[in-house]
Amino acid sequence: MAKDNNTKNNQQQEQRVERGYKIRQVTQIQPSWKEGGRGEDGEFYIQLVLDNGVDEYVLQPSEDDVDVLLGLFERSKYTVWDDERRILIFENIPTK
Repeated sequence: MAKDNNTKNNQQQEQRVERGYKIRQVTQIQPSWKEGGRGEDGEFYIQLVLDNGVDEYVLQPSEDDVDVLLGLFERSKYTVWDDERRILIFENIPTK
């Protein structure tokens, strides 16, 4: 029984370690806009450069989300991207 618990604990620890490698620091962003067809809306993109170029990910936010995201990037001193859950995590944003 104790051996089964140790095996289960080891598997859970391995999963946490593997998950940790999927979180990368956003070291640079490249906002872009692509023209739509004549008279149509364009599309926004934000390329995330992760860990100084080790990886990258491209977001395609809505027009409203672009303003919010750029504001959060400006206010955050440290941002990470969780690739597994596809979540941006903004840290050190002061409250009032």
